[in-house]
Amino acid sequence: MAKSLKQLRDEAHACQACPLWANATQTVFGAGDPHARVMLVGEQPGDEEDKKGLPFVGPAGRLLDRALEAAGVDRNDLYVTNAVKHFKWQLRGKRRLHKTPAQREVDACRQWLEREIAAVKPHVIVALGATAARAVVSKDFKVSTMRGQFVESPLAPCVFATFHPSALLRLKDEAEKEAAFEQLVGDLKLIKRALSK
Repeated sequence: MAKSLKQLRDEAHACQACPLWANATQTVFGAGDPHARVMLVGEQPGDEEDKKGLPFVGPAGRLLDRALEAAGVDRNDLYVTNAVKHFKWQLRGKRRLHKTPAQREVDACRQWLEREIAAVKPHVIVALGATAARAVVSKDFKVSTMRGQFVESPLAPCVFATFHPSALLRLKDEAEKEAAFEQLVGDLKLIKRALSK
């Protein structure tokens, strides 16, 4: 029998399957509607998420909220999580800057992601960014060429990937940033189409 999200969250807090736990403030498990028909999977918690213990509450989360609103999707109806549950970072000055998780760290966290999916049973899974797409779809998945395309998956009836909002935050050119935001919104609109399948 699948464990409840609360049981999984409690177990995940003690996870030491990879070294990331040692430098993180806490495990950041998923949050949202426990019976959501849609699950968003990001890469890993960021600095604010690590401090608050919740996914997508920092700058990338605020951008995601804007994109979801523009796409007509209510975040309250979603379950949001990450492929990796601890913040991987490097110190630059006084700031803790994001560092991309290694594949072994993604693999170590796979058990938690798969158990979250089993507990929520979403109809649609949206992978946000390359790390999430590799965790949800396959290790050779390329967001740059395959974003917005539905792919076969044993995890849910409808699965696709799009940009991670943090990728948009790193763009310097405003026109490029606006175009990428419109692409993200367009991809997120696929959620409604998938729910009607």
